[in-house]
Amino acid sequence: MIRRATPDDVNGLRAAVIAAYAPFADQGIGLPPVAEGLDTDIRDHLVWVADDRGIILGGIVLMIADGHAHLANVAVHPDFAGKGLGRELIDTAQNAALALGCTDMSLTTHPDMTATIGFYEKLGWVETGRERDKVFMTTSFV
Repeated sequence: MIRRATPDDVNGLRAAVIAAYAPFADQGIGLPPVAEGLDTDIRDHLVWVADDRGIILGGIVLMIADGHAHLANVAVHPDFAGKGLGRELIDTAQNAALALGCTDMSLTTHPDMTATIGFYEKLGWVETGRERDKVFMTTSFV
């Protein structure tokens, strides 16, 4: 079940985020501190979790500013990858962004996360640029 995150979800979401990014860290990919600030994100932004009877399987952080939507974090615990949870979380965020009047959404990922880039491309996202260790992508709702 996808639902809005509450402050009580911070530890479960943090564990899912750390697990989701661990394979990339194990490959030596230099990532920002992806699990930091989730309590602030839940308080200040739109955050959803994939919850299976109280166990957080993943989550998504959506930031809205000046009519623009940005996916700040998308993570699914690797034990539950490939089951459509990532897509369901992204669809939830896109629907919320649309309801708030946004016409597109952006994200930033790492160039060495090729499978992640491919996942987004399969969903219709397009790369809009690269800068050092960042790949910028966007998708349009219109």
